[in-house]
Amino acid sequence: MPRAGLSTEAVVDAAIGIVDAHGPGALTLAAVAKAAGVATPSLYKHVRNLAELRDLVTRRVMEELTERLQRAAMGRSRDDAVRAVMQAYRSYVADHPSRYAAMSQQPLTDPHMALAGERLLEVVLAVLRGYGLDGPDLIHAARCLRSAVHGFAVLETMGAFGLPEDLETSYDLLVRMVVGGLRAAPRRSRTSRR
Repeated sequence: MPRAGLSTEAVVDAAIGIVDAHGPGALTLAAVAKAAGVATPSLYKHVRNLAELRDLVTRRVMEELTERLQRAAMGRSRDDAVRAVMQAYRSYVADHPSRYAAMSQQPLTDPHMALAGERLLEVVLAVLRGYGLDGPDLIHAARCLRSAVHGFAVLETMGAFGLPEDLETSYDLLVRMVVGGLRAAPRRSRTSRR
């Protein structure tokens, strides 16, 4: 029988705690078992293996990021929504750098994982649709936005921006460049795609 109070959710909570405190490399089943106060074999009632636990951590991070982006975008559109989403994304990475680093960046094949990824993507796509983008144009714009914010946020958390210029000014410029690019992005006419 599973230990009273121990659940898959509690196992993921323990894993997140380890990742936050010690980084993604410290995530092992033994460490999670110790944090949960159980023997390592007890975890197998809740997760099959370390790979599944990493997937569950990724799902949790995606869900948290989705929630933060949804709150940021609520009631906003176009430039204002993009700015808010980019700020929310960056702040999530700054608040949880190890947790974000633990999130898989690979395409998701597990149905539950894929659903979490689709929800996150849908928030971004909903914001970008405000520019009249659809089809492949919408996907290209989403990739560009993700690349910009992910790249900046990850480099920032790694301490890779060593020059003395203000990071807020740099990020504001990045946001303005993305917004300007979205306004100027070519739209293929719907009739030309048929």
